[in-house]
Amino acid sequence: MIFNVYMLSIAFSILFLIIIIELVRKNRLLEKYSLLWILFGIMLLALSITPAFIEAIARLMDIKYAPSVLFLFGMVYVVIYNLHITVVLSKQSQQITRLNQEIAILKEKTGDFKTNDKA
Repeated sequence: MIFNVYMLSIAFSILFLIIIIELVRKNRLLEKYSLLWILFGIMLLALSITPAFIEAIARLMDIKYAPSVLFLFGMVYVVIYNLHITVVLSKQSQQITRLNQEIAILKEKTGDFKTNDKA
């Protein structure tokens, strides 16, 4: 049996899906984030199983080495996912700032606010 890039990609996709499921099972990855990774793994597996489809896409895009289409899809997905994570992080940062402001206001109202007056 000859190993080619498609077989390597199939093996990688299956291993990737197993790792994602294991991370969710061990509560190291939230389900809402794992869905996107599982979708990516399934998409990569589907593309790897059908080399004729990859070669057709490569011809349409005038890519000489068809398996590089897999890497192109992977890189595009990672860029999109990074954008998604950045949006989530920005929203959480705003929420944390808002919560800190609300806590400071509540502490001021209740008199629990400690000042650093050393004079």
